[in-house]
Amino acid sequence: QVQLVESGGGLVQPGGSLRLSCAASGSIVSINAMGWYRQAPGKQREWLVAALFSGGTTNYADSVKGRFTIFRDNAKNTVYLQMNSLKPEDTAVYYCYAGRSTLAFNRADYWGQGTQVTVSS
Repeated sequence: QVQLVESGGGLVQPGGSLRLSCAASGSIVSINAMGWYRQAPGKQREWLVAALFSGGTTNYADSVKGRFTIFRDNAKNTVYLQMNSLKPEDTAVYYCYAGRSTLAFNRADYWGQGTQVTVSS
């Protein structure tokens, strides 16, 4: 089992920045990818970004490419999501995930508890 604990959400003005973190513990050796989804009210959960441990590649959804960046601190078993140029449409609950697949980088086997991000003036 893998446990994921998120932090870093909050309220920010349009154009501002936030950084989310996701700390992993447990059977970390089974994990091959970590990333983020989000879910806005009344909408389906949307995949945003993944970091693959093998090869160190990252993948981004078009909606966040160029504005969001995922990076890892291996010593802390933590991934971060740096979010810049935030827009009101980025308002959602953000979920960290971890996956065992080496191919399906957006497949989530474990979930964090979610953290609210609100972009509003």
